Amino acid sequence: MALTLVYDGGCPFCRHFALRSELLGGIPDLVIRDGRSDHELRSMLRTRGYNISNGAVLMDGEQIWHGSEAIAMLCQNLTPSDPLLRILHGVFSDTRRANLLYPGLLAARQIALGLKGLPLDPDYRGA
Repeated sequence: MALTLVYDGGCPFCRHFALRSELLGGIPDLVIRDGRSDHELRSMLRTRGYNISNGAVLMDGEQIWHGSEAIAMLCQNLTPSDPLLRILHGVFSDTRRANLLYPGLLAARQIALGLKGLPLDPDYRGA
C-alpha cells in the first residue's frame, strides 16, 4: 500500500507528526505532501469534497480518508520505532477514539495557526 499523507504545513503540530510518520513510522513508501503550499493538490482535493482546513487527508490511489478517519487509518498502518508515534498509534488507531479526540487536534491546530498569523483555510483571501 503506497500511502500519501496531505497535511497543513503551516501547523507545527501537523508538520511534526507528518515528518515523524515519514521517517519513523515504518510505513514503506509513505509520501507526505504539504497541502498548504501545494495549491494544485489542495484544489484537486477541494473539488472532490476534501478541505485540509478540516483535517489531514490520506490517499491510497483513488481511496481517500479525511480528518479523524485519515489519522486512524495512518495510525493503523504504523509500526513505529519512535516512542511518541507508539503512543499516537495506541491512541488514534481505534476509529471511535480517533473520532472523539480529533476535534482536540483541530483546536490545537487552530491555536497554532492563530499564533503564527495564518488563516485556518489556506485558500482564504481575507477582506
